[in-house]
Amino acid sequence: MSETYNIKFDKDLREGYLTTSLVAPHLTNEYSFTGAKTVKISAPVTVPMNDYVRNGANRYGEPVELKDAVQEMTLTQDKSFALTIDKGNSSDKNDTESFAKKMLGLQLAERAIPEFDRYALEKLSHKAGKIAGNSEKLTKANIVDRITDGTVYLDDAEVAQNSRTLFVNAAGYKLLKLAEEFTNIDRVAEKSLTKGVVGKFDNMTVVKVPKGRWPQGVNFIIVQKNAATAPTNIHDAKVHKDPPGISGNLLEGRNYYDCFVIASRANGVYAEIDTSEAEICAAPEISAAGAITSATDNAQFKYTLDGSDPRYSTTAIQGQPENVAAGTVIRAYAYKSGMFDSAVSEKAI
Repeated sequence: MSETYNIKFDKDLREGYLTTSLVAPHLTNEYSFTGAKTVKISAPVTVPMNDYVRNGANRYGEPVELKDAVQEMTLTQDKSFALTIDKGNSSDKNDTESFAKKMLGLQLAERAIPEFDRYALEKLSHKAGKIAGNSEKLTKANIVDRITDGTVYLDDAEVAQNSRTLFVNAAGYKLLKLAEEFTNIDRVAEKSLTKGVVGKFDNMTVVKVPKGRWPQGVNFIIVQKNAATAPTNIHDAKVHKDPPGISGNLLEGRNYYDCFVIASRANGVYAEIDTSEAEICAAPEISAAGAITSATDNAQFKYTLDGSDPRYSTTAIQGQPENVAAGTVIRAYAYKSGMFDSAVSEKAI
């Protein structure tokens, strides 16, 4: 007769993404689940400054009720695994729970975490608030200037100076390490090296990412912690002892996750793309009548009419605007499979 044990992921395994992932520790975890696959992030919206007047009822200006910019997102990555261990091959056949925890830890370290990091970095680069293209290869001579272009962008966008992370692949790190401006790299504790942290540059934590986790055509990514999130919702694992057809244990596990750039803080994510290896869609042009076109052949479009960023908004509409009222502002971007998204264009009709 078969038996089934529900082995909950213990605290160490549940926090595995935060302790061993190269990406998750550097993104915000200030989100709340509103369902099994749905998360919500709320950010308070500030109000414009007023001129103080010395008389009247509202000397500080007309009061405006505090509002939150709410972004609700649905996790799309629903991953699972199944593993059998025949009694004849398992030294732990008499300790089902010990075996389960051991294999869950191994599965996280060797399969789940690398796949999670690969997906997260892909999303961060494709949905960055600023995607900068450059066909000139990174070299020892130019890498510092190129990364500094990214920090200048964040600075000009008033992105917080603290908690910025620079993600580079091994080849990019080699160039950065050899650059004269990078000779005074800070030493980090040995324990940090397991998370890919290799030092500091321009007050940013530098994380070196293995080739297998790095997105194609990306030179580097800069992320301010509060600008992106990678929610995970790990459920239980089941260990079936002697299920039909198996003399031994069957271990099954499942988890949900995703990675999102936060719309109201999107300028805190900057990605530089090597346009000799990858293409970026041309920013759309919007006619006076509201028609959207792009120099990129067969590009598709998403647009909004409520002022929200169409790259992240749940109100974004695919296609061409129709019957747009005069005075409406159209915001649109172009996208195409296999290419990076364009910048956002806008026009008042």
